[in-house]
Amino acid sequence: MSDNQNLLAEQRRALILDEVRRRGGVRVNELTRKLNVSDMTVRRDLDALARQGVVEKVHGGAVPVVEASSHEPGFEAKSGLELGAKEAIARAAAELVTPGSAIALSGGTTTYSLAHRLLDVPDLTVVTNSVRVADVFHTAQRRPGAQSRDGAATVVLTGGVRTPSDSLVGPVADRAIGSLHFDMLFLGVHGISVEAGLSTPNLAEAETNRQFVRSARRVVVIADHTKWGTVGLSSFASLEDVDTLVTDAGIPEVLRAEISEYLSDLVVAGEADSPSPADS
Repeated sequence: MSDNQNLLAEQRRALILDEVRRRGGVRVNELTRKLNVSDMTVRRDLDALARQGVVEKVHGGAVPVVEASSHEPGFEAKSGLELGAKEAIARAAAELVTPGSAIALSGGTTTYSLAHRLLDVPDLTVVTNSVRVADVFHTAQRRPGAQSRDGAATVVLTGGVRTPSDSLVGPVADRAIGSLHFDMLFLGVHGISVEAGLSTPNLAEAETNRQFVRSARRVVVIADHTKWGTVGLSSFASLEDVDTLVTDAGIPEVLRAEISEYLSDLVVAGEADSPSPADS
């Protein structure tokens, strides 16, 4: 593919920056199609914008540089990032679910991927504060023939105030979650680190997630490798509160060793037969 010579580099980068800010994040392959330029040209443009401090490069694309601890991307902006990793994590996490159990799924694009993998697990009770997750189950149950299927999940959607990531948070959600008890919680996170633990840019969501953690017998964090080292505005749990971390193969060996010092169970999706550092 030849570069589009009708645009100067400055004009092209201005268009890229506008797209990043408008959508909350873009992927390289989307920009190559939109601008009709090569992959290498887009990557050079992103490098230049990153040096200017106006975008942050992530695996496969870029996101805007804002007040990092308080910026909360919308669901659509996040849903196109790390798709392969999220699918692998969802498959691995689904294997942890026992038929007939009561589970909770927090908001997020990774829990949304997991929800699709749980549709055929019989007799689940699913509590969620995610509009998107609830819709996965409700849509499946409205399909022709679904009403006659035995073992369809019972889904409880908490009330609350809707966030940019389509989660329901606030006092109504907190009271509903606090009155329940789950066998297992699957928790998506904005960021995870040794110092800050699990964090989110949304203060109300932080409190709702605290309630989730308190109500669960087993806490399973599902997060791709790009979440490690990210710190949101508010921490809601420490690594010691997590029983299992399910992540993807993109996480470096040095981080696996560090994580094993705090968690007893690390699952690297796609490497089920390989022992985690915690097993050594």
